[in-house]
Amino acid sequence: MADPNFRTAARAAADLVADYLAAVPDGPVWQPMDPAARQALLEAPLPEQGRELTELLQVIAAEVMTAPMGNGHPRFFGWVNAAPAPAGVLATLAAAAVNPSSAGGDHADVHLERAVVRWIAELVGYPAADGAGGLLTSGASMATIVCLAAARQRAAARAGWDLREDGLSGLPPLVGYATGETHSCVRKAAELLGIGSRQLRVVPADAQGRIDPDGLRAAIAADRAAGRLPFLVAASAGTVNTGAVDRLDALADLCEQEELWLHVDGAYGAFGVLDPAIAHRYAGLDRADSLALDPHKWLGVPVDCGCALVRDAAQLRGTFSLVPSYLRDEEGDGFGWFSEYGIEQTRPFRSLKVWATLAHRGRAGLAADVAHCTALARRLGELVAADPELELLAPVETSITAFRARPAGLDEAALDALNRALPLAVQKRGRAFVTGTVLAGREALRACLINAAATESDLAVLLAEVRAAAADLMHPQ
Repeated sequence: MADPNFRTAARAAADLVADYLAAVPDGPVWQPMDPAARQALLEAPLPEQGRELTELLQVIAAEVMTAPMGNGHPRFFGWVNAAPAPAGVLATLAAAAVNPSSAGGDHADVHLERAVVRWIAELVGYPAADGAGGLLTSGASMATIVCLAAARQRAAARAGWDLREDGLSGLPPLVGYATGETHSCVRKAAELLGIGSRQLRVVPADAQGRIDPDGLRAAIAADRAAGRLPFLVAASAGTVNTGAVDRLDALADLCEQEELWLHVDGAYGAFGVLDPAIAHRYAGLDRADSLALDPHKWLGVPVDCGCALVRDAAQLRGTFSLVPSYLRDEEGDGFGWFSEYGIEQTRPFRSLKVWATLAHRGRAGLAADVAHCTALARRLGELVAADPELELLAPVETSITAFRARPAGLDEAALDALNRALPLAVQKRGRAFVTGTVLAGREALRACLINAAATESDLAVLLAEVRAAAADLMHPQ
């Protein structure tokens, strides 16, 4: 039943969201929640009687939107969490109103998803024809599970094993290869798919965290000699800690020679290929068997939205398709249902917010946004390198700058203690947000720039906050 107050409430909601977004740059980036407000949310009782829509909006405005994560702010440099694209925000409301299951059938969302998957492939230069394909997922973690499942299925079939019927038991151990810088979602996928983290080899890497092809080749030979089945190389198009990009062309050559599946984690960094200044780093991306991306990162599509791309969509369908009689679709071009290509059966209408975000900015606008972010990251690296009390810890390859505070007179243990405490100290000050990591055994700060609204003055604020927080930690009042 339609609520007679919906139109009035919807207009109020539009004003609420517009006012919120307009105020974000002038507010604190993040502040800890008031303990009483946090407890009120945790202990909120289930209401016996319903509440009016306008009253619900008042509660949302007062109790939820006043305590955001902070990722909409231009000086939020933590993790890889984007500000939402306004076009995507609007499209999310429309998609929720239509509220289909995008599993399959003949309605706009399923056709739009096939189009935007092709758009995403075209943006990063990945094959979009000749049997290639993919689907939208909740994020790159799910996309990785989907892609690695297809890799596992192909490897078992080549070994003469019916994996779907017989499972892994009795099959020689399947072995994958990654580095210590590879995102944890690859290990999680290996564990969930029954491969096991012990069979996900951590292979040698260079100083930037990129896979060493020679070390990889030696590891493959050793596993073959031991009777195991090497099947996968998981490369990175932008590592989490530093944004480093593996030498994808060399890895593609090796995987062709060794008959291994090359998967590329491009969740955050693959869209860096849109910047002509760094596009050369991505040579070979188009040769991967699969690619996981997150439009909800650098492109700003509202969460949740990942994307799995594969060179051979039939591999996905052969891995997941299980169609009951009531869902058969014999019409159309033979593609079938999206639910045959992944894990989800009931699937949300993700494609509209992707379509709106990409259509609003266009290829040129998206490329300009990416180039702006990478240029800012390089500039931040220059500012860090020029500061005697800061230290750049890795080359800036994409839009992540890894550095640490290094005041004079501190030994390595004291420097580690200081830099371990710095991220939270900076966050609590409210003027900038940066997160920490460990890089080559050293505590580090990691600034990720994916908000095109950020400026060089925001970088100056970040470094000033790091210096001030470091001084407070070293000389508490």
